[in-house]
Amino acid sequence: MGETFDTAAFERRLNAGADVLGIALTTEQSGLMAAHARELWAWNKKINLTAITDPLTSAEKHFVDTLAVLPFLGEESRIMDMGSGGGFPAIPLKILVPSMSFTMVDSVRKKVSFMNHVVRLLRLDDIRAVHGRVEDLAKMPDHANAYDAVISRGFTELTAFADLALPMLAQGGRIYALKGKLALDEVTPALRDRFHVTCDHYRLPFEKSDRYLIKLAPKQHSPQASLSS
Repeated sequence: MGETFDTAAFERRLNAGADVLGIALTTEQSGLMAAHARELWAWNKKINLTAITDPLTSAEKHFVDTLAVLPFLGEESRIMDMGSGGGFPAIPLKILVPSMSFTMVDSVRKKVSFMNHVVRLLRLDDIRAVHGRVEDLAKMPDHANAYDAVISRGFTELTAFADLALPMLAQGGRIYALKGKLALDEVTPALRDRFHVTCDHYRLPFEKSDRYLIKLAPKQHSPQASLSS
């Protein structure tokens, strides 16, 4: 890990990646994302938030990766980000679309502390991080059947994620999973029996790695439903 965080270099890489995707970031947006990245870099020296320690790599793999999925998302307003870790994808998406409301969930208390620190630092409204197990949150009225969408980035295997996410969805809600090149292998016939599945492909502009946003729309959805029911 480098000894200094070069904000200007980070913003150049971030904006170059956004330009390739056809997304024009404002000066304020790129500055807020740089501040998030700088805090991630600093905190990661003390606690394990991410294995990606190089700021320029983080610009692409954390931030540009999040930007790339924006055109594929719907118009959901209340979203749960499951297994958020360092605040991805929720915090960059909130910076891009302030009207979205986010609840970030992680079972590691130090990660939750970090995310809430960043939210305060960036003065973001209507976004919070919650500590707890998803299975427990699903039993609480504030979370059960309360979200227009549940999203995750590399959280867990697709069927397991869908099983955890489904009880959180309001009627008509959808599940979004940001996945790598092996994502299509996780789309099983059993999953297609329960969900309308859409797989949108995109490619990171510098690394050229293949990425997928997998969207799951329940074919039948009743309160507290799950794949294991």
